[in-house]
Amino acid sequence: MHYTLHLTDRCNLACRYCYVKKGSRDMTAETAKRVVDLASDGGHHGIVFFGGEPLLCREVIEETVAYGEAKQKRGEGFFHYKITTNGTLLDAAFLEYACRHEIFIALSHDGLAQDRCRVDPAGNGTAKRLEPVVKMLLAEKPYTPVMMTVTPETLTLYADSVKYLYGLGFRYIICSMDHSADWREEHLPMLKRQYRALASFYREKSKKEEKFYLSPFEVKMASHIRQHDLKTERCELGKKQLSIAPDGRIYPCVQLIGEEYCIGDVTNGINEAKRQALYQLNEQEKEECLDCAVRDRCNHHCACVNKCATGSIASLSPFQCAHERILLPIADSLAERLYSERNALFMQKQYNDMFPLLSLTEDRTI
Repeated sequence: MHYTLHLTDRCNLACRYCYVKKGSRDMTAETAKRVVDLASDGGHHGIVFFGGEPLLCREVIEETVAYGEAKQKRGEGFFHYKITTNGTLLDAAFLEYACRHEIFIALSHDGLAQDRCRVDPAGNGTAKRLEPVVKMLLAEKPYTPVMMTVTPETLTLYADSVKYLYGLGFRYIICSMDHSADWREEHLPMLKRQYRALASFYREKSKKEEKFYLSPFEVKMASHIRQHDLKTERCELGKKQLSIAPDGRIYPCVQLIGEEYCIGDVTNGINEAKRQALYQLNEQEKEECLDCAVRDRCNHHCACVNKCATGSIASLSPFQCAHERILLPIADSLAERLYSERNALFMQKQYNDMFPLLSLTEDRTI
């Protein structure tokens, strides 16, 4: 189970992805510790520090980690830690702390669109300012993923932004569409052109055996090659991940923070009946998807995508459907070409279950 702690709604940037609510507050260290108590069942659990910008609450992070480590020494559970940050407050001291306590770091960065979406209060862009931070981060944690969000306004920069992030040294690039944005029919031809450009880039790097992970293609390729695992890849709302608001209320997903979806709190625990009811609601197949040939490879079951796009977890996102119908044929065509060429990197990555371990071993011996 992963427990995502929304430490704060505050952000140190003018960021289009952060929605500061009136009267919002930061999570206290005591609330964060109660989350660790909730997870202390002797099993393995992830504690994720989230925001806003979670590094605004550095002291709470350090207190929570210390509390979890003490519990682990007493045999009350096994915890691993992750933080998702915009990087502007990431310094050498915190990076050293993260390495010492094995805190996984993920960086939110929109590539060439960064300065359109995330600027400091003075109105200055952050892309150039982050380049030394990225260099420092990747020197210590070379497997750090970068999480890029694509909007209608930044769509024309999609492929070039991936290439820019690759050029900075990132090898794990997670791309997400902003499903709360105003996507329209006229955006679809450009979306197709961007994915075709990315497919060419992916093939070029694969031919050179330059290892990297690009989420849109990797996920769709895997959905065909490992069809027996499809059920495990579905959104399992509230089963594998819980989100905790600053006030200690518990929700089944990071995008579902709101009274309607509250399933408990850190003091009284989880209301299992409410959690199961939401899970079952999300499990119901959408009527318009029943006859779709690729429904098992589509992300239409994702609760947060549907909530962001339509306001309801039970309603299908029309843009998600259009997006999948564009992406799937391009990903499949790319995979077929690499397979026909017997591309060594593609074959190892997609068909060898030991590839992650072998790749890590290879990297560490270079």
